[in-house]
Amino acid sequence: MSSPEIASLSWGQMKVKGCSTTYKDCKVWPGGSRTWDWRETGTNHSPGVQPADLEEVVKKGVQTVVIGRGMSEALQVPPSTVDYLKKNGIDVLVLQTEKAVAEYNALAAQGVKVGGVFHSTC
Repeated sequence: MSSPEIASLSWGQMKVKGCSTTYKDCKVWPGGSRTWDWRETGTNHSPGVQPADLEEVVKKGVQTVVIGRGMSEALQVPPSTVDYLKKNGIDVLVLQTEKAVAEYNALAAQGVKVGGVFHSTC
């Protein structure tokens, strides 16, 4: 199963190819995507992305996770989250969201089993 292309990104809106839903924040993995609802894990801009936000994506057997920190990079990614991914043998890229989407799409196009979590506003 391949990772779906992120078809479009603008402030507060993301579309994943093959999915009719428009996301504000989203999670993607080989074969799927869904809304990333921060309330599920109590996520806020600080301290930011928690390992619990990534567990679902990790369980999909990804080789690489791309984290989009927002258009202005307001979303933090603590070292403990990066360590969690590395301990699971997963490469991690933490980037501004537009750059993160470009990198994610490039990896997906190369056939890498890539997943991601993306914040589309601040």
